[in-house]
Amino acid sequence: MVAAIRVENLVKDYGEHRAVDGIDLEVRQGEILAFLGPNGAGKTTTVEILEGFRTATSGRISVLGENPAQAPRSWRERIGIVLQESEPVPELTAVEAVRMHAGYYANPRAVGETLELVGLSDAANQRSSKLSGGQKRRLDLAIALVGNPELIFLDEPTTGFDPSARREAWAMIDALRSLGNTVLLTTHYMDEAQNLADRITVIGNGKIVANGTAAELAALVNAKPRVSWLQPPESSAPPPAFGYTVTDGRATLETTSVVSTLNELTSWAIKNQVDLADLTVEHPSLEDTYLALTNPDNSRQGQV
Repeated sequence: MVAAIRVENLVKDYGEHRAVDGIDLEVRQGEILAFLGPNGAGKTTTVEILEGFRTATSGRISVLGENPAQAPRSWRERIGIVLQESEPVPELTAVEAVRMHAGYYANPRAVGETLELVGLSDAANQRSSKLSGGQKRRLDLAIALVGNPELIFLDEPTTGFDPSARREAWAMIDALRSLGNTVLLTTHYMDEAQNLADRITVIGNGKIVANGTAAELAALVNAKPRVSWLQPPESSAPPPAFGYTVTDGRATLETTSVVSTLNELTSWAIKNQVDLADLTVEHPSLEDTYLALTNPDNSRQGQV
């Protein structure tokens, strides 16, 4: 698949501090890539270089076939950017704000279509100052989309949203995939990355530490599903051979074969008439994987 973004050996120095240390990064056309990393990892610097707001110290960068530092104005019309924080002109209505930005492009998407796409049609004539936080975020996305971009940068798009608004935003972002857009998403919400992204790239200390699907990243850190239950009294507890540990009255074991483990455990419980209360299976979360990958004491680096 053709790459919308390809970065090779990207370096960015600020004096003696190396913020980005020779990373390689690829975003394929039509995919949503989540670019994750803790504060200070080099994530924001990398994204700003890709958007053309900063220049690299060295490395090869291609965004839609151009080096952003030298790209013509026509290139900027092919990208859309949703910043983490922005404030629309308060006196303008939603439709006026989108129409104003549409005027900056040679071939914009229809204003009404854009408002409908982000779910703002009913609030089109509402002044920006009167929009709710979620509606303002929709307006940010409408402004990014009205130029009909091929590539969209979404920087923490749901920060501050309540759970309902976040779910609505997810559906809206997921719809970009059906439009054929390529999306580079940065977020601190691991469930957001897991639900939206086709692939995930993690940066730490200026280096790429992992790249792949959520399942591939979990395998990289050897994260396994966990089976747990409320431990019964010692006289009726499962035998230690099951290989579990007990913390605060809850027994937990890790397994690579959930079905076999459950079969053996429940068969033993039925045979011995033991109630394994609150028996639960938990698969590795992206948050668990992310914390393992970005732990300063973890020297693992690589791609899957």
